This record gives sequence, structure tokens and C-alpha cells, in this order.
Amino acid sequence: EVFSIVSGDVAIVAPVALAQAAAPSRWRFFTEAEARLVDAITEQIIPADQDPGGRDAGVVNFIDKQLVSRYRRHRQTYREGLRGVDETSRAMFDSEFVALSAERQIELLKSLESGRAKGETWGKQSSSAFFGLIRGHTMQGFYGGPQHGGNRGYASYKMLGIDYPQIIGQNRYPRK
Repeated sequence: EVFSIVSGDVAIVAPVALAQAAAPSRWRFFTEAEARLVDAITEQIIPADQDPGGRDAGVVNFIDKQLVSRYRRHRQTYREGLRGVDETSRAMFDSEFVALSAERQIELLKSLESGRAKGETWGKQSSSAFFGLIRGHTMQGFYGGPQHGGNRGYASYKMLGIDYPQIIGQNRYPRK
């Protein structure tokens, strides 16, 4: 599949994949495909029910934002781990993770968590360690303060029935 760009009198023909790779991403760290994958994983870790889940709370945004700041040291682990998730998905179900049913996604995540995931990637790093990392970051993004990029609309605070937590050191407390 190709497309053409006409600039003046010159037509440039390039593969679609190249054009997509050159397109600006709305993400700070993730590619579009990685963001979709993280979003699907976080939705299985904290699924929506009567309350919002990981997807609705914007957990992928939290993780993406933190990977360019506080979690910089985990960048390579995420790149390889996400590649490993899709590698395992193809080995187990002949499909990428985001295309799987919720039941199959959960089955795959259980294989990661147990350390029994299939794929070359997991010879270089532990699937259970990667699962623990993304699970921990998912929890932080869901339950943490919205100013850090997750917990959109105070989803977890509303679910727990708590008010927005007061921040010590800020003058928000009523004076007696």
C-alpha cells in the first residue's frame, strides 16, 4: 500500500507505514500501538464495572507521563515488555493482544504474572517482573492524584466515596 505527496512538481511515493511513523504522536513516550496495548492491559488490571476502570481513569496517560520523568529508568523495560506481550499473544492465540477477547487477555496476563509466558523476550527479562511493574504503575495511576496524569475525573476517589485529599502544606484547611 502506498500514498503520494505532491510538492510543487515532484511527487513522492512512500509506504503507508512510513507516513504513519512520521505522524506526530499525542503521547510523550509511547507509540500509538504501545499506548493502545498499555490501555488494554490497564483495563484488564482494573476493569470497568459500575465504576470507571483503568481506561476511563486515563491510566495509560499517567504511565506515559511518568516514563518521561520519574520512571525514566523503566523505559527499556516497557519497550521490551510490551513487545513481549504481543509476542506471547501471537504464540498463544495467533493475534495481537488488543484484538483478543477479555477472557483471552486475562489468560495471557495470568501467564505473564506466573512467569510462564511464551516468547523470546521473556528470556531477557522476567514476564512476572514486567507484569508486577505495569500492575504497580496501573494502581498508582488509578488511585493517585489526577495532577500526575491518571485518575481522570477523580474516578477512584468517587469509587471509594472519599473527598479530594487535602495536601499538607497548602492552606486549604478551615481555620479554627
